[in-house]
Amino acid sequence: MFTGIVEELGEVTSLIDGGGDSAVIAVRGPLVTSDARHGDSISVNGVCLTVIDNENGVFTADVMGETLRRSSLGALKVGSQVNLERASLAGSRLGGHLVQGHVDGVGRLESREPAGEWEVLRFSLPAENQKYVVEKGSITVDGVSLTVMAVDDESFSVGLIPTTLKMTVLGSKAVGDPVNLEVDVIAKYVEKMLGARNV
Repeated sequence: MFTGIVEELGEVTSLIDGGGDSAVIAVRGPLVTSDARHGDSISVNGVCLTVIDNENGVFTADVMGETLRRSSLGALKVGSQVNLERASLAGSRLGGHLVQGHVDGVGRLESREPAGEWEVLRFSLPAENQKYVVEKGSITVDGVSLTVMAVDDESFSVGLIPTTLKMTVLGSKAVGDPVNLEVDVIAKYVEKMLGARNV
C-alpha cells in the first residue's frame, strides 16, 4: 500500500526484455533503496513492483507481461525518469490517499495550461474508469496522488503545484505521453457492495 506521495525521481538504468511476456527493470533510486530488502515493494510510476535485488543504489524488479500490457512501463527506456515511492509503514501519516499500485487504465496527457507558477493538466480517461472519477475526488497519475479539478466523459483535469512539477515526472510530460491511472479503490468497493444489495 502507498500514499501517492513521490519520494524521489529515479532513473531506469537497464531493461532486459524477456521475450514480450516479461522484463527485468533496473532503477537507480538512492533514497528508496537505502533500506530496501529482497521482497519489498516499490511503486514505479504508480506500479507496485517487488525488489529482487538491491545494490549500490539500484534495485531490480521483474515485470510480467500483464503489467507491461496494462501499464505504461512497456514504453520506458534506459534513461527514463520514473516516480518512486516505498510502501507505507503502518502508523505513518497518510499524506495523499490509499494507493494500491494496481493500474486501472492508461491515459494520455491531452493538454498543459500554465497558471502562474502552477499548471493545469488534462488527461484522457478510459471509458471503463469514468464512473470512478469525481470532481474533488482522488486519482493517482503515474503514482502521484492528485485531486480532480474537473471531469467529463472522456477526460479529467488536475492542478499541479510547483513542488509536484519539480519533484515528479509530471513536470516534464509532453502532450501525447501515456500515464498510469489508478482510481480510488474505495469507489470500486462501494460499487460492488451496492451492486450486491440490488441483486
